[in-house]
Amino acid sequence: MVASLTINKNKETKIMAKRSRAPAIRDVWEDLDSYLKFCRTFGYRYDEADLYNWKSYAWQQYNKHINGKRCKDMWFLDTSR
Repeated sequence: MVASLTINKNKETKIMAKRSRAPAIRDVWEDLDSYLKFCRTFGYRYDEADLYNWKSYAWQQYNKHINGKRCKDMWFLDTSR
């Protein structure tokens, strides 16, 4: 029973890998990776739901960073507390 679950899980993974070759989907995954790297570097809470959400403060700061503007470094701000 366990072996069949593992095989099915691998098949699903291969299907998703084939579907993710579309440029739009690939761009979303690259944006998620870039956003995760930003959150780790600058100390923001990472939430996938904040991707493309302009109401999210972390997403606003990420866009500032991408556009070459200064963004707040939360690691620096939180050390003073």
